[in-house]
Amino acid sequence: MKLLMVSGDRSLMEGKKSAFWYTLEELHRHWDRIDVICPRPALTFPLPRRGEGSGEPEFQNVFLHPSPWGLIRQPRWILQKGRELIVEQHHDVMTVHEYPPFYNGLGASRLHRATGIPYALEIHHIIGYPAASSMSEFVGHVLSQIYFRYGVTRPAAVRVVNEEVKGVLTRWGVPAEKIHVVHSAYLDHALHGSPIVPESDKQYDVVFAGRLVANKGLPEVIDAMSGLSDATLLIIGDGPLRAQAEARVRALGMQSRVSFRGWLPEQRDVAEAVRSARLFVMNSKSEGGPRVALEAMAMGIPVIVTRVGLMPEVVHDGVNGVFTDGTPGDLRKKIEHLLHHESVRQEIGMEAQKILEKFERVHLIKEYAEFLKVVAGSHRG
Repeated sequence: MKLLMVSGDRSLMEGKKSAFWYTLEELHRHWDRIDVICPRPALTFPLPRRGEGSGEPEFQNVFLHPSPWGLIRQPRWILQKGRELIVEQHHDVMTVHEYPPFYNGLGASRLHRATGIPYALEIHHIIGYPAASSMSEFVGHVLSQIYFRYGVTRPAAVRVVNEEVKGVLTRWGVPAEKIHVVHSAYLDHALHGSPIVPESDKQYDVVFAGRLVANKGLPEVIDAMSGLSDATLLIIGDGPLRAQAEARVRALGMQSRVSFRGWLPEQRDVAEAVRSARLFVMNSKSEGGPRVALEAMAMGIPVIVTRVGLMPEVVHDGVNGVFTDGTPGDLRKKIEHLLHHESVRQEIGMEAQKILEKFERVHLIKEYAEFLKVVAGSHRG
């Protein structure tokens, strides 16, 4: 069977081993061919050229098709390139990652009308929910409510990755029977199932990992850490707010206690960096997962997290993790308590490791492939 993916992810074309790369590493085993239509990347990485697409060398049946134009013409590219590919390859099903400004869904809807290909719409999180971190997120949230209420009539199914998103879409009027929870927080036994690192080998007290953007709540984490005079913080990730975060650290005189590691190229590099800390903090205002919090749990690291995305489904407060309201004061209190009680950290870490079996990567990606194959059998036209 052949799969057509419509994605907003540019990372493969930029040579990055992102979460999408690791998904394809396993997903490609379930299909004869996968074509990925994506936006034009900001940076290009030379990939081997084969025919009309470029294929990642590790995945010889995966072909990438970046747009030659800007985002405003992305719906046209999806229709044009998608129709060409379907005529040539006769794809069985299409899956579409959708979010504001909805260019993927608009293009996919036109492609469906032109070719009759059945498709699934994937909504991994609702922007600005439960809290917007900027005016653009607020506007995106309002537009999402309008679009998803009326824009999901053509897809055969809607994939979400947690119960939170399903609940929101249902309240907005999307038929519940059309929504399927198919998790995307893939954990790897080989990578995340290693023994817990001994306390004596820990290099940092707290680790934060994520793209440095407004909704991740990093400023509150830095402010919380400023009140813990001896505690150290490792920040993994990059993004538009990195310079602002570094300036905040300097203003608070925390340069000796805070390390910025930036983007790490391999998943194992991220895992090793996360393992070097006693605690993991996720302070996002909205999320789909996040996967990195589950990875920390699987590695036996106590997590302090906000009640977003998948977290309310998997974290039992005080048992396998700790919830925070995301304010500097509450973060400081929770971090200080766990740092001062090693036995509590060990108990929470041991409970957290049990999450690995529920989100084992090979099993979940097989479920994802099977979901799409069911969609492929739905009525065409």
